[in-house]
Formats: sequence, structure tokens, C-alpha cells
Amino acid sequence: MALPRVVVTGIGALTPIGNTAEEFWKNLCSGESGAGPITHFDASKFKTQFACEVKDFVPTDFIEKREVRRMDPYAQYAVVAADEAIKDASLEDIDPDRVGVIWAAGIGGLITFHNEVMNFANGDGTPRFNPFFIPKMIPDIAAGMISMRHGFRGPNLATVSACASSTHAISMAFDQIRLGKADVMVTGGSEAAVSVPGIGGFNAMKALSERNDSPKTASRPFDAERDGFVLGEGAAGLILESLEHAQARGAKIYAEIVGTGLTADAHHITAPHPEGLGAKNVMLMALKEAKMQPEDIDYINVHGTSTPLGDIAEIKAIKAVFGESAYNLNISSTKSMTGHLLGAAGAIEALAIVKSVQEDIVPPTINHFTDDPNIDEKLNLTFNKAQKRSVKAALSNTFGFGGHNASLIVRKY
Repeated sequence: MALPRVVVTGIGALTPIGNTAEEFWKNLCSGESGAGPITHFDASKFKTQFACEVKDFVPTDFIEKREVRRMDPYAQYAVVAADEAIKDASLEDIDPDRVGVIWAAGIGGLITFHNEVMNFANGDGTPRFNPFFIPKMIPDIAAGMISMRHGFRGPNLATVSACASSTHAISMAFDQIRLGKADVMVTGGSEAAVSVPGIGGFNAMKALSERNDSPKTASRPFDAERDGFVLGEGAAGLILESLEHAQARGAKIYAEIVGTGLTADAHHITAPHPEGLGAKNVMLMALKEAKMQPEDIDYINVHGTSTPLGDIAEIKAIKAVFGESAYNLNISSTKSMTGHLLGAAGAIEALAIVKSVQEDIVPPTINHFTDDPNIDEKLNLTFNKAQKRSVKAALSNTFGFGGHNASLIVRKY
């Protein structure tokens, strides 16, 4: 039985480099960095004092004040990005029972959790907790809120797989449509971990860059002097729809999703497999599902976090999968501009490859200063400047702590 084709008919974003999908894409192609000193809290005593924060965001511009008080920032970001995508897709006069939501968060309401615990610790020992503490904190509440806000009664859940979370969400949404369980899916991810425990926890792991003297150049994937990732925050949403349903209502189509891959490293709680085994397998799985050959891919938006081990392992995996075709690819890490949005990373990077195939532009890997002798210099890593080229198909990789790997392939419609 032929499975339905699935297309992208709406996009939305709230990111460190743009508060709409259009602004995000424009600044991505311009090579803008979203990094700067942390404003959400006093970070002066932390080893890392900068991050890629969402800027000029006033939640009450989008959400009623009463509702804002009941939502952690990660859920606020989710609702705003999803609202934009839903509006962009013009989802009027459709059967709400056939519209689902699968939304991801790697952590969920970390800011809420921290605030409530601190309030208790600083009190007199009496357990006074906000009655919304639990629903504000849990990582599935964003999916529930999006469905309630729009009356969507189809499949509804969250995916949690660290930095692979929202690629997993998109993959599952893709399958819901192909299996006939929904006609339309709202999917994506959000994260708001620029906080005391977020920065403190990743500092303790020695995962973050400590380049406090130059935040905008701190995220430097594939550079010989990279020293860790830059924490980001925000959200991105996509509307997935069966091609038949989209055509019947005359929807605009950005791109077609054709393949996904899901694997595990089964190696280490935080470090990647040194030879990129899980990463290699996940790309092969996505290619197989898409019925494509390595030479059919024009662009890879890599996980590319700017960590010493991760960047090299991913390049090894790409060379193992693509062979000589690797030298015909454009490869770039947009985390060099957005920072690492953890559970939302896959969603904003999916949005990036959707726009790339639509507009035939590859956004750059900024902040390249020094070649790494361990990385093949013949690869086109799209350093420092966007490149125009025909992008018929693009692949995005996301890898999470715990060894979770997910890949997504989109192509021109």
C-alpha cells in the first residue's frame, strides 16, 4: 500500500536571531549571531556568562496575562511559534478531530522548577507551592496547550529525547499522517533553559564555551579552537499535512518530508560514539526511507554543536555514509548563530532546511577562524557566508545525551 505523501504547509519561529520565521531565516542567511551577555539572571559568578537569548519578547503581546501566569517560558515560546505556523498554514474550516499536535521539549519547565524550589528553600519550611507548579513544569503541557488553544482533538503528545527531541516529534508527526491517524499535524519544539540550573548544570559538565570576552564568536563549530556550545532558547513550529489534504484546500507548500531516521549510539550517557556509528546509521535509515541515494542530498544541516568530540564524530559519520559524494555537499551548522536550543534544536534546524530547499540558499557556519587538522579541509562546511546553490534535497541531524540520534530529509515539492 502506498503511504500518503507529507508536505510542510506552515512555519513559525521564536529564536535568538528572530521572533518570526521570516526574520529568523533572513538573519540566518546573513550570518547574524544571537549570542550576548545573559540578561535573564545575574550570571557574574558563573564560568559562562553569555547565551543566545530570545530578545524583545513580551508574552502578553500574544497571550492573555492570566494565561501567561500559568505558563513556563518554554510553553509561552511554544504557543507563539505554533500560532504563527497555524496562521501561516491558514488552518480554517478543517476537521479538528483530524488535526494533532506532537510538540517536544528536552527539559520542559526548568525555570518554573527552579523558582518553586528556591521559594520553598528560602521560606520557613511550610510547603507553599504554586497550584500550577506541576502543569507549568511538565514537558508535555505545551502540546496540550496548543491543542486547547485551537481545539485540535487529534493525536496529542510530547517527545523527550534531549537534543533530538523535536526531530523525533517531527518524525512521529510525519508517521501519524502516513498511517492515516491525522490529516494535519502541528509539530516542533521549544526550550527555555537559560537559567541558573541550566547554565550551572552545563558548566559543571564542561559542555559550554567560556569565551566570555567574545560571546558572538563563541559558537564556532569545526574550528580548531572551539571550546563548547552556547546555550540557546526559543521555539519553532511546522505544519505537516498529507499532500492530498493540502491540495484539496489549495494550501501553499514549502517542501515535502520524505524520510526520517531514529537510532541509538548505545555507547555513553553524554559523549558521541567516537566513530559516529549511531550518526552513520541514522542517516542511512533516513535515506532508505526516502528511497534516495547519498548523491541525491545537496545540503546537510549538521548537529554541529561546537564541542571538541561531537563535531569530529559527525564528520566521520558523514564521510562514511556519503563517500566521494561528501565533497559535493554543502554542510553547515546553524548553531553557530542560534546557539544550541536543546529540545528545540531539531525544529529550528528543520525549518532551516525547509527554507533552504525552497529558496536554494545554504546558511553559513559562522565564526570559522582556524582550520582543525582533524577535519577534512576539502569538505564544504559553508564557512562564514551563505551560499547560493540548487538544493533539491536537504538532511538535518540532531543527537541527544543518552545516545539518541534523529535525522530528517526534505526535498523540493
